[in-house]
Order: sequence, then C-alpha cells, then structure tokens
Amino acid sequence: MPGMNEEEPKGILRPGWSAAVGDYAIAGGWVGGGNVLVVGDAAGGIYGFEGTSGETRWERLGIHAGGMLAMAIQPGGAMFATSGQDGRVLIWNAEDGQVIQTIELESGWVENVAWSSDGKWLAASLSRRVHVFGIDGQEVWQSDDHPSTVSTIAWVGADELATACYGRVSFFAASSGETLQQLEWQGSLVSMVLSPDGNVVACGSQDNSVHFWRRSSGEDSAMHGYPGKPSSLSFDDKGVLLATSGGEDVTVWSFQGDGPEGTRPGVLEFHIKPVTALTFAGRGRRLASGARDGGVVVWSLQGSGEGVPVGAALVGDGTRLPDIVSDLAWRPDDRGLAALDASGGVTYWRVMDR
Repeated sequence: MPGMNEEEPKGILRPGWSAAVGDYAIAGGWVGGGNVLVVGDAAGGIYGFEGTSGETRWERLGIHAGGMLAMAIQPGGAMFATSGQDGRVLIWNAEDGQVIQTIELESGWVENVAWSSDGKWLAASLSRRVHVFGIDGQEVWQSDDHPSTVSTIAWVGADELATACYGRVSFFAASSGETLQQLEWQGSLVSMVLSPDGNVVACGSQDNSVHFWRRSSGEDSAMHGYPGKPSSLSFDDKGVLLATSGGEDVTVWSFQGDGPEGTRPGVLEFHIKPVTALTFAGRGRRLASGARDGGVVVWSLQGSGEGVPVGAALVGDGTRLPDIVSDLAWRPDDRGLAALDASGGVTYWRVMDR
C-alpha cells in the first residue's frame, strides 16, 4: 500500500475529523456507544469530543495536578475514570464532563485504573498496592503490598482482578480481595493482556520477551528475540491471536491447535519505526497498529497470524509532522478508529469495507 507519506488515508480508512488537546495525548476511549470520544493529556486536561463531528463538547483543564496517568471507560455505561500523579481517582459523567466521585488515595502516582466487564467494580493501583471500589466510589478492599510496584492491572470478566509486578502475576477475587492464584517468573513485567476466557495471560518483559501462562494447567512459555520491550499486547475477541509489539514489525502468535509453541508467528511488516500501540477490533480479525513514525495501519489477519494491510494513514491534519501514536481506540461498532499522538493530536477515520 504505497503513498504512506501522503496526507490522504488509504484502503478502508476514510477521512473523518481531527482535533487537539493541550499536551501529549495519553489515553482515550469511546463512551455512549460512540457518541463521545474522551481524551486525557499529560498536563491533566480531560476533553470530550462529539463522535461524529469532532466538535469539543466539553473540556476540563488541569484536573490532575502534575498530570493524568491513566483512563478507563466503564463498559456499557456513560462513565469513565481517570487517575493521576495527585493520588486521586476521579469518576466522570462523559455526557457533560462533570466529576461524579472523587477518590482520595494516599500521596503518590495512581498509575493504573480498570473497570470490571460488568462496570460494577473499579480497580486502581498505587505503588505496591491495588484498591478496588464499588460504583459509588466506596473502597471495597485493598491488597497487601506486592513485592514491587504494580506495573499493570486487568480484569478477568467481572469476577477476578489480575495484577503484574516484578516476578509475579496475581489474581484476586473481585468482591473480597482473596488471592486466588499466583504465577511466578523472574523478570520485570511491563505489560499484560488476558484472553477473553481468562485462561491465558501474556506479559511483555523488560528482557525483550513475551511470557505467557495457561492458568488451567499452570504451564508457561516464553517468546524471545524481540528488538525491544513488548509494551503493547492485544488478543482478538476469540482468544486465538495474540498481537505483540517490540520493534518495527507486529508479531502475531496463533493459539490454534497446539500453538503457539513450536510454530512460527505471523510477522506484519509496514512501519518504519517501533510499534507503540496495538488493538484488535471488537469483532473479527482486524488489528490496528500505530508507531513512532506517526503511521496507523489496519490489518486483516488469518488464523495463522499472517496478514495483509487493508488500510493506512498518518495522524494529524496535514499542518504538522506526524508524531508518535500513543493510543488507538476502535469505535464500539468497529466503523471508526481514533488515534492519539504525542503532539496532542486526535485523529479519527471512518472505517469502510471495500
């Protein structure tokens, strides 16, 4: 798909709209079935954009002193949560940009927030502990100290919370905080994703590898040879394909049959700088990748992990050079794709079948 240096998107990506926030756009997501795209920036600003036009619906500046660190969209609801360097977690109404609940934790950086799949539990991590709150913002439980700072968290449906830190992945009961399982491996785990059924947990490691466990058997394995840290991981909706970053190429492992052990992964070559963001569409085998070159590519994949690019574009509105892609978000109906970048840009494309 030539012409990546041209302004117009190619293939199934069609022009949509662009907007800007005040600083490095860190994270974003769709609320209300795609009516509103909410975006947070490094300066602590939170913005709500109309999904169809990109017009600013509301903006709140300097909300998190020192900067925002994480954002999580409530599944099936109209709320989202943010956390920052100020030791606070805020629960928002996305329609009007008003704070519904303010959760004050101890001083420090709240680096991760995540909603359970039913939207009833909200987890947040600060240093070595994880805290779980009800939808009313009241704390339900907090963990004991992990061996090191919690690097990432993820929910297994509505019943379990997974946390990763140096040398360990832990699973806790959602309602009580009881430790259900611990998986150990000596290494610094920097990213984590779980298969939709919760059986496979994969983590990117500081040593440029991807380590994964099958929880049902306790068996583990590792994929080595990445040029850099696999900081972005994504499973498809069936839990068959695991897409991983770690260099200029996207490496896709297939869990079909006896895989991925003993099999060769699919290698998707297009970007000219390291991949920084990966996300599968909500349904099917379309994968979106973004990179330090400002490029966004949509891939159509096979069950083996092999694939071809079916859409490509550069972030921005053509008035500035493309910058690092920091986050990607498919619209809930998979008919649109938004990209955030390090210059504070927000770019939206319509996704059209050929």
